[in-house]
Amino acid sequence: MPTAIAVTSADLALPPQDERTLPAVVLRDIATLPLEQALGELQTLIEQHGHVIVVCSHATPVAVLRRLHTLRSLLETDRVAVFNPDLPPLGLAVLARQLRQLGSCDLSPGVLASAGRLLVHYIHSGAVLGSVARLDRIPVDLKQHAKSWMPGSQFAAVAHPQPQLVRLGPGAALEGPEFGTWMLVAKGQLQSDWVTGTLAPSWKVQGLREAPLPAESPSWWGTGKVIEFCSYLPDLSVLYQLVTSVRRGICHWCGIDVIGDRCVFCSATPPSVPAHDHGDKRGDGGSTRRALARRT
Repeated sequence: MPTAIAVTSADLALPPQDERTLPAVVLRDIATLPLEQALGELQTLIEQHGHVIVVCSHATPVAVLRRLHTLRSLLETDRVAVFNPDLPPLGLAVLARQLRQLGSCDLSPGVLASAGRLLVHYIHSGAVLGSVARLDRIPVDLKQHAKSWMPGSQFAAVAHPQPQLVRLGPGAALEGPEFGTWMLVAKGQLQSDWVTGTLAPSWKVQGLREAPLPAESPSWWGTGKVIEFCSYLPDLSVLYQLVTSVRRGICHWCGIDVIGDRCVFCSATPPSVPAHDHGDKRGDGGSTRRALARRT
């Protein structure tokens, strides 16, 4: 069986992108289940799939993260990876689906888990917001904060890969990807056609889809008046080429194949890399990203 890609709630399990996309494993109520039951369910997943990659956001409740790490410790296993990149919930759901796409390919568990740290560089995640008064994920200056209290004010933000924040109005724009992408849009309690009518054309997206707003999005963005968007690479062939173009190594601690400088399963870094440096110096995808821009 292929490596299991798990998410912590059903709204992070997006519909398949293609016929090869594997189904997501949804860890329902993982924090509230009796410990013995949760332990048994995770043990069964490991027995069925060999390895489990749990993708969760920074807005995931602390109780869920604690339970995941507790279960991993009790099982005394390096076969469970808890991966929580700094992406908004919709972007995280897209990344989880990309890993589900790659899960059907001939990639080892370590390379598949490491692929998430590479592919995050190709995801542009943001939102249109009705208020930035409680936004603490990206910088908000005093002027923008003050204008947030004006009736009818709306803002457009990009949280990843580089923070951007502008007040919507004539000429408002956000820098986007330099390569061809599709865009996914999730609407909350906000009325605006700026994403579909202005942003998508300016970013030259090649396809546009809608999805329900993830339950963690209002918490992540600090408001329920939000329309979240994410541009991404949809094609499995492109994703596979990106991942396989990066040099592989062997984790010196657990012995599995990895790309980049840190094993996602055991968190070990090569002896020559300082423990505090978790950057992908060999696997940041910079040269591949430039080649991708030239092709598209």
